[in-house]
Amino acid sequence: MPEAKSTKTKTKKSDFIHAVGRRKTANARIRLYQKKGPIIVNDMPIEEYFPLKVYKHDYLEPFQTTNTLEKYSATIKVLGSGKSGQLGAVVHGIARALAKADPKKYRPLLKKRGFLTRDPRMKERRKPGLAQSARAKKQSPKR
Repeated sequence: MPEAKSTKTKTKKSDFIHAVGRRKTANARIRLYQKKGPIIVNDMPIEEYFPLKVYKHDYLEPFQTTNTLEKYSATIKVLGSGKSGQLGAVVHGIARALAKADPKKYRPLLKKRGFLTRDPRMKERRKPGLAQSARAKKQSPKR
């Protein structure tokens, strides 16, 4: 029985720049390609995955800061958290990939705008012995 040939072509390591972005519990793995094209998130165009205008402004911001809006395309895999956390992870990852692409030119611009700083804010864990949330105390009777 003849073996079936794989239709997928392997990309060379030098074809893309890899970076990871994180926010809350979301992780985004970015592959930034140095060619004009679409940005794909989880096998969907980014406009469909993040449909709101506010989202569009956020994910294009690193490209607008570095004046590279039509220079790069990207494929992104993002897991965990909700849409807001995932968007933050995508923006962080895109900024880190651009900083790797040309450190002398892009890194100072992105650093100044705060795109390279990982946002450490996470959901606080629920403590035992307390009420429903992380800090709510159980109500004590008045008399």
